[in-house]
Amino acid sequence: MAEPKENKTVRRRAPGMSPEQRRAMIIQTAIPLVAEFGAAVTTAKVARAAGIGEGTIFRVFADKDELLQACLAEALSPEHAVRELGAIDVSQPLPDRLAEAAEALQAHLARMGAIAGSLLASGHRGGKHPGTVRGAGRDESTTRIRAALADLLEPDRAALRRPPEQVAALFFGLLFTQPHLEDEPELSTAELVEVFLHGALAGGAA
Repeated sequence: MAEPKENKTVRRRAPGMSPEQRRAMIIQTAIPLVAEFGAAVTTAKVARAAGIGEGTIFRVFADKDELLQACLAEALSPEHAVRELGAIDVSQPLPDRLAEAAEALQAHLARMGAIAGSLLASGHRGGKHPGTVRGAGRDESTTRIRAALADLLEPDRAALRRPPEQVAALFFGLLFTQPHLEDEPELSTAELVEVFLHGALAGGAA
């Protein structure tokens, strides 16, 4: 009678990552934790969430502060927002395009605010805009997002009162500075776009 084979658990190693890939993975894992805990988040907590050893973090980051700065920079990066704007179907009617754009940009602004606000509230002093992981400072980020918005407006250039680039700047400014009134419900993205395109006067869309 054959002896029973030992029940051995074979652990397979995860595919190797380059330092850049590992750094990006750690940042993406850390961002929601930073939004929740601010500067109080520990590298041990980040490591557990990423499924790696804590020491792995310090192979690609000098210390926790550098990781926090990288998370802030990634949250401020325009890459994700620009990519989402570029994926919007330009064959849709202009109001639908702008409504999708508004949702994408509001999510981008909310993410920025969550990370920056949480770090500030927990006592982290990151100083000025740190640039981004992928090389865009504040001015360049705004310029790239406005350019992506202008591309969405371009098919309707002939119907616009002003050039797409100027309309894009106005629309972005409206999203960024939209006031929140305690006694009034927030406008939906469709309502916001309607007011932007047709004005505040009743019957303006006629």
